[in-house]
Amino acid sequence: MPSIVDRPAQPYVAERATLGIEEFPRIADRLPPLIGALAGHGIVPAGAPFFRYRVLHPGMRFTVEAGVPIDAGFSPEEPAFLGEVPGGKYVLETYVGAPDGLAAATAAVLTWGAGEGLAWDVTEGPDGEQWGGRLEVLRTNPLEVPDPTQWVTDLLFRLAD
Repeated sequence: MPSIVDRPAQPYVAERATLGIEEFPRIADRLPPLIGALAGHGIVPAGAPFFRYRVLHPGMRFTVEAGVPIDAGFSPEEPAFLGEVPGGKYVLETYVGAPDGLAAATAAVLTWGAGEGLAWDVTEGPDGEQWGGRLEVLRTNPLEVPDPTQWVTDLLFRLAD
């Protein structure tokens, strides 16, 4: 059952891509180099890495960021950039399982929210749905837990103010 949580704003370093679901590994593969760049500067991530969905385009295409939370004090080299996940109220649901089940888990949360009369932080733009805060937070390190059916992912959806 999803819950509503308050989250503070969170700075992060990320890379962005617009791609289809079959191309998702292209952005997912950017997380290890981002974490490595931080480590090379003596910076410990301020939380678990995540994917932030910025735009859901028609035809199952996404503009998504692979991000790593930081406290501050880092200037990344391009194509990486600094960003900030906005603070506010979020719907949180924890999903356990392989990535191929995330779409169904996301749909279930959105359906639940509609049934509860919740308003998401999303606007319709010329390129599709533009989300203010829609995240998949990767709570499991695949190097430590190689079985994807055991991976834990927090789904977070920011509510409209």
